[in-house]
Amino acid sequence: MPIVNRIAALQDEIAGWRRDLHAHPELGFEEHRTAAAVAEKLRAFGCDEVATGIGRTGVVGVIRGRRTGSGKAVGLRADMDALPIQEITGLPHASTTAGKMHACGHDGHTAMLLGAAKYLAETRNFDGTAVIIFQPAEEGGGGGLEMVKGGLMDRFGISEVYGMHNWPGMPLGAFAVRPGPILASADRMSIVIEGRGSHAAKPHQGIDPIVIGAQMVNALQSIVSRNVDPLASAVISITQFHAGTADNIIPQTAELRGTVRTLTPELRDLMEQRVRAIVEGTARQHGASVKLTYTRGYPVTVNHAEQAAFAAGIASEIVGEEHVRTNVPPVMGAEDFSYMLEARPGAFIFIGNGDTANLHHPAYDFNDEAIPFGASYWVRLVERAMPA
Repeated sequence: MPIVNRIAALQDEIAGWRRDLHAHPELGFEEHRTAAAVAEKLRAFGCDEVATGIGRTGVVGVIRGRRTGSGKAVGLRADMDALPIQEITGLPHASTTAGKMHACGHDGHTAMLLGAAKYLAETRNFDGTAVIIFQPAEEGGGGGLEMVKGGLMDRFGISEVYGMHNWPGMPLGAFAVRPGPILASADRMSIVIEGRGSHAAKPHQGIDPIVIGAQMVNALQSIVSRNVDPLASAVISITQFHAGTADNIIPQTAELRGTVRTLTPELRDLMEQRVRAIVEGTARQHGASVKLTYTRGYPVTVNHAEQAAFAAGIASEIVGEEHVRTNVPPVMGAEDFSYMLEARPGAFIFIGNGDTANLHHPAYDFNDEAIPFGASYWVRLVERAMPA
């Protein structure tokens, strides 16, 4: 079955919602205008219940089918927040807020799910309950965890939950999914090295934290190359190195910051152990002290096998099997939809955004031509998961 006719008829309206959201981006837990607009539309669609303030600024709409005898409730999730990036697209609907933009397509995710909600509220051709989830603060704020901690799953009786993200470079009308790990965990580290400052002309009188930090950067790269199975995946990146104030001073301190990504809990533990050993050992070797702050972030996003296969089947109904990859390689980016998948069975799928700028790029824009595919996927998923 191809794109849903009613969804195709709604495309321009949905695109209008999307462009309005794009012009008014809001960062994590600041999505007050966005949340209000979403809630207003859900009420106008005739949702049976609209709940706000779930996970601080999250919104949930409840749509009951013509029958509810199955007792099943399926959650569909979209994220709402923008990024602290200055937009350079020059589009008519470009961000009107300096330093903020929808550079990851969450405006498109929200609009597609709103379109699906409008259709489902009109037709209600399913036996059970559709729970329409609009999540705040995906971009590092952990809004998914906040919603779960706020009672999302139990309050609305969710039995399965599904998420979707656009993917630049993947053709329009294509989907990709896989069972098991599909996105990585994301941990952060701060390494503060305390040496002994001195005049740059007398390095022997000091303990140089810059030299120590440089050795740490090189040594940390050996973790992936020498401690991780070559067939497994891990990333360690030092992304910041701060030290010094003048050309003729060896500073007292230096700070390194970075990220660690893995695809299994076991490898996640190993990476932390090896980072600690290398950082502490290198500092001790040079007579310096070090403070390592290692912060666990989003866990691995793990698709449940049955639900991943089901999601692939739904996508195939919309675009044909030849346009659905069912074992796409994992991505080392991270997603806080992982918390929802830890709480309930479900699956996360990618939808093609066509030949556009990459995610988190100041020239990125969600492709409105993806709307019929994404919204059709959502409505067919509900109807097939809870057939009337």
